[in-house]
Amino acid sequence: MAELVYSPLFGIALSIFAFQGGLWINKKVQRPWANPLIIAMALIVGVLLLFDIPYAAYEGGGAIIQLFLAPVTAALALTIYRQRKVIKEQFLPIFLGTFLGSLSAVGSVLLTSRLLGLDATLVASLFPKSVTTAVAIALAESLGGIAALTIASTVITGLAGNLLAPYLIRLFRISDPVAQGVAIGTASHALGTSKAIEIGEIQGAMSSISISLSAVWTVVFASLFF
Repeated sequence: MAELVYSPLFGIALSIFAFQGGLWINKKVQRPWANPLIIAMALIVGVLLLFDIPYAAYEGGGAIIQLFLAPVTAALALTIYRQRKVIKEQFLPIFLGTFLGSLSAVGSVLLTSRLLGLDATLVASLFPKSVTTAVAIALAESLGGIAALTIASTVITGLAGNLLAPYLIRLFRISDPVAQGVAIGTASHALGTSKAIEIGEIQGAMSSISISLSAVWTVVFASLFF
């Protein structure tokens, strides 16, 4: 039994079944807060705690799934290609929007960290929270941060964007699809982009390209602030 639990197949199978369970609950409940990813995370944590399974046993399979982050992010290029005409026409607003959005994201981390008196390690871990996980981990480690904390903050940021994006769009009356997509992608990377794709194809494309641009801006800001 122990050999089975510590097999990478255990982590992969648990992740798949948990996410399928999240999708099933989401379809039944049909509420924005019933996010499949949040439900899957809760199910995985529940199984590990209930059966007293160490996280190291799950991590073997989880690490394999993590390898797909970069290819999945690159696959968003198809959505960008379909909206290349809009991107060409709106490139300056997209360029400036991602710049200001990324500056706000890292600026909020630096300001909050200073107010709370966080040390340099924690600041480096939280600094790239608004970029896609693959870039965030590499950037945080290069700055001396803690990868696990970076992953947690990045996931929380993405989930917040995924859940709150539709409400914030209505609250601030943002009607332009380009602005909607840029805001979502810059603030909440791939998890937010999945919601942007649901909202509309233009929003999904703008959000997808914003992931790349915001990652570039964040790396530039890292070289300036660190």
